[in-house]
Amino acid sequence: MDLVTELRPLLAAEAAAEAAAAGVDPADLEQAVWVRLLEQAPAEPRRWVGSAVRAEAHRARRQIERELPYPAEPYAVEPHADPEARPERAVLAAERRRAVRAAVRRTPGRCPRLLTALLSPADPTYREIAGELGMSQGSLGPVRSRCLGCLRRILTAEVAAGGRWGKER
Repeated sequence: MDLVTELRPLLAAEAAAEAAAAGVDPADLEQAVWVRLLEQAPAEPRRWVGSAVRAEAHRARRQIERELPYPAEPYAVEPHADPEARPERAVLAAERRRAVRAAVRRTPGRCPRLLTALLSPADPTYREIAGELGMSQGSLGPVRSRCLGCLRRILTAEVAAGGRWGKER
């Protein structure tokens, strides 16, 4: 019998018993223990499961106690004020634009020029972009699709890593 099949019922029962007191979903607790099992590879996993579930439940309880939810509206504003006019929104929007433009510059081949043209505030047509880049209008769609895929992968990797090259900003 493999380890997963052997431990699944025990782990499910332990997680169900501890989850309510911890204030977490039993499936989340189970998943956290499976990850710890893979990371630690204990010598006697059957004996280890109970203490691991309790430790994960305790960790989840502490985390819930430390986390404070943000209110729906963190800053009081005039009821008729435009929410987009707030300074923090403008700063965040500028930061997003800067991050996208920086990622566009790191795309390969013809992508930086094409994506820059597509992001232009002048909103050029496909015909204008194709003429500017010296491409046929018919090849613009497939190239755009590949370039957007590259841009998506760059931005996804940065978000997952916490910033460019895995550094926190």
